[in-house]
Amino acid sequence: MLNGKTILITGGTGSFGKKFLEMIFANYSPKKVIIYSRDEFKQSVMKSEYQDKVDLSKVRFFIGDVRDRERLYRAFEGVDYVIHAAAMKQVPTCEYNPFEAIKTNIHGAQNVIDAALDKGVKKVVALSTDKAVNPINLYGGTKLVSDKLFIAANAYSGEKDTRFAIVRYGNVAGSRGSIIPIFKNLIEKGEKVLPITDFRMTRFWITLEQGVELVFKALEESKGGETYISKIPSFKITDLAKAMLENVELKEIGIREGEKLDEVMVTKDDSRKTYEYDKHYIVYPHFEWLDLEKTLLPGGKLVEEGFEYNSGTNKEWLSIEALKIELSKL
Repeated sequence: MLNGKTILITGGTGSFGKKFLEMIFANYSPKKVIIYSRDEFKQSVMKSEYQDKVDLSKVRFFIGDVRDRERLYRAFEGVDYVIHAAAMKQVPTCEYNPFEAIKTNIHGAQNVIDAALDKGVKKVVALSTDKAVNPINLYGGTKLVSDKLFIAANAYSGEKDTRFAIVRYGNVAGSRGSIIPIFKNLIEKGEKVLPITDFRMTRFWITLEQGVELVFKALEESKGGETYISKIPSFKITDLAKAMLENVELKEIGIREGEKLDEVMVTKDDSRKTYEYDKHYIVYPHFEWLDLEKTLLPGGKLVEEGFEYNSGTNKEWLSIEALKIELSKL
């Protein structure tokens, strides 16, 4: 599917973009991969890191911001597929700089949609987050709007046949800003006490590889408007701390503003249009203009009404020993 194609990744110097670059060359033979981002230093570092890992003759590093509509139009020329990973993601930063978060996460999404439609991109897959589900902070609110924009964009493609889909997951294990590197840094400094905001807190466990694989699946089979969510195990944050440090002492410091006890990927209200597949769920859009029978992918089963995909009530869990094994793979 991606062989001989040109793929562009917005925010391509992030954790996802780096893993995507590795995996696309390991699994496909693309014509060209464009890393679109606004930080020249990160692009330089990334180019150096991948000098011997991928065929850099097929990689282009394109300086640009998703806020810049004209630059996106230039970058999307001749592009077949777009993965939209660019976003302001840090919850406190978005709370303190709301106008900036809106410019990147909402206006940037609009610009990506317009450029994709007008430049004849075949398919766009936008990365979402659990925080867009029943949002309680500005970051989640902007990503909810972004998700809605990408889903609704399918109504505007007309004869151009551009399709838009969403891939949703929470904090990726070991990624920047996640709890694992924070704990790791404290342990390396000799700390024996690790801070936990709330002892009841749970999260889903997903690796970068799993996130990229789900994007590959969405690129391959989506017909437009779907939201893909991986079926993955849950874990307790307290168990993660115990897996990372023997005889650790835990200190509850209080939940932070905008933080949730559990990650929710599918709400009860969305259950009426959520289908379960072997390794993932798909939430289908609910629009008068959409023919669900034509959009529905084979092999799925409608979940029971009232179903909620929640890390706190998930059926599959990682024990402390299982977490040690997973941590050793990072």
